[in-house]
Amino acid sequence: MARNTLSRSLHDVGLAAWFGGTLANAVALNPAAGEAGSARGTGAVANAGWDRWTPVNAAAIGAHLIGSIGQLQANKRRLADPGVRAMSTAKTVLTAAALGVTAYSRLLGKVVDQGGATPSKRATKPSKRARGEIAAAQERLDQLQWVVPALTGALVVVSSYAGEQQRPSEVQRAITATTSTV
Repeated sequence: MARNTLSRSLHDVGLAAWFGGTLANAVALNPAAGEAGSARGTGAVANAGWDRWTPVNAAAIGAHLIGSIGQLQANKRRLADPGVRAMSTAKTVLTAAALGVTAYSRLLGKVVDQGGATPSKRATKPSKRARGEIAAAQERLDQLQWVVPALTGALVVVSSYAGEQQRPSEVQRAITATTSTV
């Protein structure tokens, strides 16, 4: 079995940054922005933080996707095993969902960002002075800020399971199951 250190590293480090960064921003940045001293300051701090995170997040997602493609290529023969195929399908579905929610969240973030230092109680909690479109985007972001870490966290778990499937005992079990059905 050949080593796939580069693709595994890109896959894992990219996923770790995607998961960890979005979780940290939901747990820390968004609530901390509320301590900026004013509703306008809250909006400005949150916008600045998310604008700084966006290119790093894009690079993390890109690294994860490149690593995922490399892993698929390196392990394409293993996809003949139904368990590996099911795990790979689950990872693909979770990745697509996380990408979709991330892209939608970014679009909502742009709406908020274009409003400037939008008055806010905390990054995703609009103040009564926030304009309707911006307030609606903030409310949607308040819900979605937890969806991306949940989806990418699930990807971490499924990826761990995928690693377990490569243990010699698991490979032998799959080979035995395949040969006994033939």
